[in-house]
Amino acid sequence: MSRNIRKVSPTEATELKDKLVALNRVAKVTKGGRTFSFAAIVVVGDGNGTVGQGLGKAREVADAISKAVDDAKKNLIKVPILKGTVPHAQKGKYGAGKVLVKPAADGTGVIAGGAMRAVLEIAGVHNVLAKSMGSSNPHNVVKATIDALASMRSPIEVAQNRGISLDKLFKG
Repeated sequence: MSRNIRKVSPTEATELKDKLVALNRVAKVTKGGRTFSFAAIVVVGDGNGTVGQGLGKAREVADAISKAVDDAKKNLIKVPILKGTVPHAQKGKYGAGKVLVKPAADGTGVIAGGAMRAVLEIAGVHNVLAKSMGSSNPHNVVKATIDALASMRSPIEVAQNRGISLDKLFKG
């Protein structure tokens, strides 16, 4: 199955918010002692269906976060959102990270764990049921969630592919 991933350029997306998902302190042992550096995972989005993730590494926390935000702005995708939720259930996978994202009724909220919650909230999804089934590593969970969201198809897209109207799509 070929995926139609809708990439977004950073200039198209306006008012991007960022959210720190994970910050990891890494120690490199040299003959002079330990050298500490930081790795930051950040998701950015406009709360209206645009989301991206990035990784930044630096000797200082602030530098790592700013590098991660810059990287995330280069990896933006557009996600179809229908009445505050996702259009259909979808599985996503990246490495050992596996996730399931399902639509939910209005008023449910975002039922998801740490790294998944950050991605879904930044994307602008208000009602969703989500489950992380594989690795709990934030790198893999974030990328698997974005894989699931990138695989989503809007009802308009499905109707056009099938050559039918939206009414017929929902009735039968």
